[in-house]
Amino acid sequence: MQSVFAVDRLSSLPCPILGGELSNSAATSVADIDEVMPRMKALGLNTVLVPAYWEFIEPLEGKFDFTLIDRTIDVARQEQLHVVFLWFGAWKNSMSCYAPGWFKQDTKRFPRAMTAEGKQMEIASCFSDNVLQADLKAFSALMRHIREKDPQRGVVVMMQIENEIGMLESARDHSPLAEKAYKEMRWAERYGTDEYADEKFMALSYARYVEHLAKSARSIHDMPLYVNAAMNSRGRHPGEYPSAGPLAHLIDFWHEGAPSIDLLAPDIYDTGFKSWCAQYAMPLRPQDGGKINNRLFIPESRCCENSGVRALYAFGEHQAIGFSPFAIDLASPKETESVTKAYGLISQVFNVKRPLKTWGLLFDQEDRERVIDDNGVMMTCRHYFTLPWDPRATDGTTWPEGGAMLIRLGKFDYLLAGSGVVIDFKTPTEKQQEQQKTLGEDGFAEAGGSSGQKANKRFSGKRLGLLFVDEIEISDDGTMQYLRRHNGDQTHQGRHARIGVGEWKILHIKLYEY
Repeated sequence: MQSVFAVDRLSSLPCPILGGELSNSAATSVADIDEVMPRMKALGLNTVLVPAYWEFIEPLEGKFDFTLIDRTIDVARQEQLHVVFLWFGAWKNSMSCYAPGWFKQDTKRFPRAMTAEGKQMEIASCFSDNVLQADLKAFSALMRHIREKDPQRGVVVMMQIENEIGMLESARDHSPLAEKAYKEMRWAERYGTDEYADEKFMALSYARYVEHLAKSARSIHDMPLYVNAAMNSRGRHPGEYPSAGPLAHLIDFWHEGAPSIDLLAPDIYDTGFKSWCAQYAMPLRPQDGGKINNRLFIPESRCCENSGVRALYAFGEHQAIGFSPFAIDLASPKETESVTKAYGLISQVFNVKRPLKTWGLLFDQEDRERVIDDNGVMMTCRHYFTLPWDPRATDGTTWPEGGAMLIRLGKFDYLLAGSGVVIDFKTPTEKQQEQQKTLGEDGFAEAGGSSGQKANKRFSGKRLGLLFVDEIEISDDGTMQYLRRHNGDQTHQGRHARIGVGEWKILHIKLYEY
């Protein structure tokens, strides 16, 4: 696949990261690690995102225990899996719930963030140097241990610093230390005093905090680093979601405060998957000195029956670094099946080493069509249930999402890898002159429909046809292995290429012009 990594560190990652994040308590004992990691391998993952818990690593201040870290690395190496560790340090989903007991109980030494009314929250204040130094000491010890345990980065390939950092209940910290910083920075004069100005203040402050940990990691064991964000969704205001985290609308503050971070990553649980992806697959900007502003990496996404097609979309449309459903260890077989099937297709597609042009397709009951113009090849891509003959389309149930990677191999030469999609191919003049038809359940025009009317103008120009549609597999060396020819009923007599809902296939499509 085409590589557009802007930072050499990112080029060391397994490409693609076919990931899954463990549920929060899945790696809190050796027995659990021994049980869960082989299951992840069996699901088709190549990378597992695993929490690294401060409370277990430093149960007594200054006394470190890396038993769980070592076991995770050992079992991952045995299963030929990569690991991304998630530092559950000072904050996890805004709260300081994974800090050790000695830290939690000493609120004088390790002060809490406060609301404007003076209520202490279960959130350590990022303005406290004591908080920073304790967090930094433990995180740095972890990085040194990983360097000793896995010096070549054969297993541990990336680190997440904190988890969904951000403020809840209040848009910003109003503790005495925070108020002092707020006044010294003359923040109100620069940005105002509303909740969004408060969020910007906290974003820069959190980013500066994270930068201390990132710089330490760089000096100890240089590997890709990222921070993840809970989305500002459903019309919520700052403080109602984990505000000030590495959100797309705060990217400039995070880039300013934490330049050592390689990626800002979205955790996508709400509707609008394509929109969230677009906000984090940020394009080149002149002010970034010609570097990629942000590559798309999705460390958490709702694990569901649509996860597989969403992964295909992310890799195809945005050349994502990786995709990772959350709590995949707790998901049902019906939910994980789509991940396993999709990852199998993605692995095959990435065996094609030459530079490729790719698109991502993702459709549901409302968003069911996309037209792509590829240098004069008009590809009308739709959800499979837009075809008239499948009774599941009209039985009253919600359509499962359909999605795919569409890959251009050359002129009139494409791969389609996915599930639940249909594509037809036309020249621009043919597309412009096509007649809208109402089709019956057999796929032909309804009797007495508008398609029976004569066109006002004589057809002109050329058309595109299907030379062949072959179902294939792609071997490790990139060779396409023929499985079967799709023709006749399987292409509606040459009208389209399609992959049914519940099917997972790679099609090699060649066109011709006449």
